[in-house]
Amino acid sequence: MTKITKTDDQWRQELTPDQFRILRQKGTERPFTGPYNTLKDEGVFTCAGCGETLFDSRTKYDSGSGWPSFYQPASPGAVHEHHDVTHGMKRMEITCAKCGGHLGHVFPDGPRPTGQRYCINSASLGFKPKAPEKP
Repeated sequence: MTKITKTDDQWRQELTPDQFRILRQKGTERPFTGPYNTLKDEGVFTCAGCGETLFDSRTKYDSGSGWPSFYQPASPGAVHEHHDVTHGMKRMEITCAKCGGHLGHVFPDGPRPTGQRYCINSASLGFKPKAPEKP
């Protein structure tokens, strides 16, 4: 995978202010406000910064947390994990493997089969619906 590197000015030109704040400055959105929290359509969730496929809708579930939650990434290596000790907490931050954009955090309280909860900001995501099947 070829990594994407851009300046803050380049990212600001391509992203909305919320996307820039979350993806590039490690911000977050308020719970229950993102459009993908309740989305149940079939398809794939992509990085809002670079378009890389991150999660499949088949692994999405309602965690009750207020953010879109998944039990595993779309493929091994799609996201990177980093220790995060900001705000007096010990957490595992998730970033896009291709562009390094902040996505959210992963917690060990998810459903089977992985037991993981990838808690992701809607502003960090795009969505590509599954193409209709041809008759």
